[in-house]
Amino acid sequence: MNHQGSCLCGGVRYEINGELTDVLNCHCSMCRKLHAAAFRTRAKVRSQDWKTLCGEHLLSFYESSPGEWKSFCSVCGSSLFTRFDAAPHVLGFPLGTLDSDPRVSASRHVFVASKAPWFTITDDLEQHDTY
Repeated sequence: MNHQGSCLCGGVRYEINGELTDVLNCHCSMCRKLHAAAFRTRAKVRSQDWKTLCGEHLLSFYESSPGEWKSFCSVCGSSLFTRFDAAPHVLGFPLGTLDSDPRVSASRHVFVASKAPWFTITDDLEQHDTY
């Protein structure tokens, strides 16, 4: 599958030539803060399937936990992917910057024990207090 996406300002454009797997809604406080939202919908992608088409020089990285690197556009702040030192073959990928239909949806909610108190989950997906 081919997926296209970009950051808010359009300075970074990317494509993913591969499957989006393990799609979930994460309610942990770090995802809520990073995305300024009640939760983050993310998938896993193989690192080799990600290609930055333009704007690689605009990518900045923040080590949110030891060995876990959040990438974002240094101009507009859009979150683009998470890189893991312990698993360099996979990226965590928030679906929000896709310009194309991912043709997948979340299978579950994780870290529900730390979800935003002002948000109510109203779907029938499985809910887990941790990962």
